[in-house]
Amino acid sequence: MKINKFSLFLITAVIALSACAAPVSPQTNLLPTLESSSAEQEIAASQAEASAAQNVFTDIYKNVNPGVVSIDVYFKDGSGGQGSGFMFDSAGHILTNFHVIENAQKIEVIFSSGYRAEGIVTGTDLYSDLAVLGVTVPAQEIHPLVLGSSKEVKVGQTVIAIGNPYGLSGTMTVGIVSARGRLLESMQDSASGSNFSAADLIQTDATINPGNSGGPLLDLNGEVIGVNRAIRTNGVDGVATLSNSGIGFAVPIDIVKRVTPYLIENGSYAYPYLGIVSREVLTLNDREILGLGADVQGAYVISAVAGGPAAQAGIIGGTEQTDFATLPPGGDLIIAVDGQTVRSFSDLLSYLVTYKSPGDEIKVTVLRESRELTFSVVLTNRPD
Repeated sequence: MKINKFSLFLITAVIALSACAAPVSPQTNLLPTLESSSAEQEIAASQAEASAAQNVFTDIYKNVNPGVVSIDVYFKDGSGGQGSGFMFDSAGHILTNFHVIENAQKIEVIFSSGYRAEGIVTGTDLYSDLAVLGVTVPAQEIHPLVLGSSKEVKVGQTVIAIGNPYGLSGTMTVGIVSARGRLLESMQDSASGSNFSAADLIQTDATINPGNSGGPLLDLNGEVIGVNRAIRTNGVDGVATLSNSGIGFAVPIDIVKRVTPYLIENGSYAYPYLGIVSREVLTLNDREILGLGADVQGAYVISAVAGGPAAQAGIIGGTEQTDFATLPPGGDLIIAVDGQTVRSFSDLLSYLVTYKSPGDEIKVTVLRESRELTFSVVLTNRPD
């Protein structure tokens, strides 16, 4: 083959370049590039997720805060207090806790815009610690919050509180649902001098402090699932509004939705009354006294109030005389109501408060001396 001078020059140049260049290995050079690209994609995805999560909270605050109010109260002795609340409906009704406005001579409702209006008490409920205020405000101040459901609230889900802690209006805190079905003493005394119990409260570790009372507890849809009521402290009665301890309680919104329309219409709400005295926790020692196995669950009837619905239906409380006067054996153990399993007194009370009214008839199944008996009980109004 004949090679001209130009072709010889090209061949020489190629050979020279090949001698100077390092060998190229696709497997050794492309792999770091692919790994770098994958890492960058993971970082970008993580940043996008974090940004989306942040947007959830900022969007909730933007949508909800205009419907959350601060409440200033003034008393006859010149002292004052603070709390929170939120717009319940488009008619201008504000929902808060009863203890926030109790004995107040004057109530001021402060909106996120800074607008102030006088609050007039429309209705109160000492059992669930709720109060409804009426306000007259311009249309632009009316931002009713969306009410969700507390029935499906699960322990561990993220929740948000917005309120007025220590007078710092528009404060947002985040936590989780710590427990369900908690009992607290209500603000209403019973005929025996003790307090009726408030049922089915939501426990949360979202930071709640003095001034948060009456504000909304929200899910990640921005819907109200509870009304913040109290925090657990080391006070004399165990529950007060002093400083956050990581354990707060909220009235479930399903009870609130049932009660509030009556507070608006009638000023009060009639709770169903079964007429028993029970205890939430039965220790092993208690069970030994009562002759109950460790695996047996239910609401033990310490006493059935004379003349009350349960007593009239044939349900009995403890009657046997022992050294344990506060827990006399011989009473019925309520294990079901309307076919719903009752594991504790809170289960029983939550069912009655959430789903039943005075005048309703319920089926109560009890365990009496190892026998199951079912009684028809007609509920009445809780006595004043």
